[in-house]
Amino acid sequence: MNIEKFTNLQTFGTPTYSKKSIFFQKIKDLSLHHYDNCIEYKQIADKLQIKIDNIKILEDFPMLPVNLFKFFDLKSIPNESVVKKLVSSGTSGQNPSKIYLNRNNAQIQTKVLDTIFSEMISNKRLPMLIIDRNPNLKDRGTLNAKSAAIYGFSIFGKNHFYILDEKNQIDFEGLSKFIKNYGKDNFIIFGFTSKIFEILINNHKLKNLSYDFSKGILLHGGGWKKIENLKISNEDFKKRLNLKLNLKKIHNYYGLVEQTGSIFFESPKCGYFHTSIYSDIFIRDSNFKNVKNNTKGLIQLLSVLPTSYPGHNILTEDIGEIIGEDDCECGLKGKYFKVYGRAKKAEVRGCSDVA
Repeated sequence: MNIEKFTNLQTFGTPTYSKKSIFFQKIKDLSLHHYDNCIEYKQIADKLQIKIDNIKILEDFPMLPVNLFKFFDLKSIPNESVVKKLVSSGTSGQNPSKIYLNRNNAQIQTKVLDTIFSEMISNKRLPMLIIDRNPNLKDRGTLNAKSAAIYGFSIFGKNHFYILDEKNQIDFEGLSKFIKNYGKDNFIIFGFTSKIFEILINNHKLKNLSYDFSKGILLHGGGWKKIENLKISNEDFKKRLNLKLNLKKIHNYYGLVEQTGSIFFESPKCGYFHTSIYSDIFIRDSNFKNVKNNTKGLIQLLSVLPTSYPGHNILTEDIGEIIGEDDCECGLKGKYFKVYGRAKKAEVRGCSDVA
């Protein structure tokens, strides 16, 4: 299983008609692959009486509810091939999702994430300020969602500085040194949304100090659940960072540990998330029927990346809305959409396990 056919397409510049047949065939191949190699996936398809070979349109392929990854070890590879296990960051008392990768799948995810990051954020490795503490990974074979995200994005930066010390306190001396050394040129800031709010916006000690982040490129995601009760909108979040730190380049991202690598970045020009050639999205109503654009519903995510586990077609617990396709004012092709947060009555699943 590979993604070679996709390398000839522009990641965000390929219109749907040019991507459609290749993407459909890849999802079909993956569905057959997982049907033959994952007993749980086969049981679901059989129970739904779905004949994968007979499917003609993309939205008819069987999708797995994201919660299944909490209760089953869904693998399409033998146990001895597993080189990495990703664990979602559920809250106390909840079962975490478990994602199993072999070497090939791990490499594919890293390669595609690198491609998407290069086109949306930077094609150069820049100094990176991480708004968290160093996870000090001793075992990279098993990673929770937080550690996986920090490690996954940190490989695209250099001269890394973690703003929190081992006692979870801001290292002001180190921060000043980082800004002095690297703040005159472009640098990357990475963190979970709630941590960004807590440390860069709401921290009283930081308010009394002057830092110029005008050359910073902020990449943040997850953690909205922790600040939504404060009625902080995405726009307000950006305005506060701009006012306090002179930070202008801010990119929100959306993604699941169940589809690591297949990430969606918010375009700063339009404020929408965009699919790439490696991903697609549908919106489902309460009866799981596909709905038209500009209609809110449950987000279904498709990705050509998961080969070692059946995560290529997932029904999430998140509410979203597809705004349009191929005609966004920012110039990026493909579908563009909004995410409104977790569906009511769905099990709350932490996406950043921020302590």
